[in-house]
Parts: sequence; structure tokens; C-alpha cells
Amino acid sequence: MHALRKTRPLRRVVLASAATVCGTVLLLALKPHANPPVAAGAPVPAPSGAASASATAPAAGDRTVTGDSVQTRWGPVQVRVTVRGGRLTDVTAVVYPQDNPRDQQISGYALPQLRQEALAAQNAQIDTVSGATYTSDGYRQSLQSALDSAGL
Repeated sequence: MHALRKTRPLRRVVLASAATVCGTVLLLALKPHANPPVAAGAPVPAPSGAASASATAPAAGDRTVTGDSVQTRWGPVQVRVTVRGGRLTDVTAVVYPQDNPRDQQISGYALPQLRQEALAAQNAQIDTVSGATYTSDGYRQSLQSALDSAGL
């Protein structure tokens, strides 16, 4: 039999075992990403029962309106806006997906961006945050509901 045609099962077993050990070590050495810190003044979730648009009494010229709760694939999204003198002065997500660490991570970076966009645009025509499409769509719909209730 020719030398190149000889099968060497022991060599294959040793190589396969070494590759498995290396792969296992590499997987165990990976560190998970840390969740981003939630910005100060982060929105606090409200009870899910607050599903319809409702206005609260004006305080010192401000009018606060809560939009409809919009059901998304990953959970409900609901927005509260504050209006002063016909201008949008504050937007807060009161209900948003946060059932698991991934939801918290997505909401942690998407909600501040959506808030900033809404305040800059002064309407619900805001861009979708990449990686948070469903949350962005729910946010936009609830924001529009709140703005309609506020008369903007």
C-alpha cells in the first residue's frame, strides 16, 4: 500500500479533540456585552391598563397627554407628551418592552433617540431607530395619538 493512502485514524482523533478543546476555551473566554446604562430620568413604565389616550389637568400652562398603548411584536409601547404654548416640550415613554435583558438593551438606546427626534421634529414624523423597528413603530403611533389628543 502506498504511504499517502494509509489512513491515520489516531491523527484525526487527536486533531478533532484539539479543535474541540480550542473551540470550547474560546467560547468560555468570551465576555458578554454589558447593558448600556439607562439615562437619568428614564421613563418609568405605567400599568398596562392605561390603554387609551387621556389628558391630565394642565399644570402652570403645561398640558400632559398620554397616547394610546400600541401593541408591538415585543410588547406594548405608550408615550406621554407635554405641550406648552402649542409646542412639544417633553416626550416620555411610559410603557415599553422590557421583559428581558435584550428588550432593556434595545429600549435603553432607542428611546432616548426617539425622544430627541420627536422634540426636534415637533411631530410624529420621526426616523426609525436601527435595530428597534417594532419599538420605533409603536412609539411613533402612540406619539401621533397623544399629539392628536393634545390638538397638535
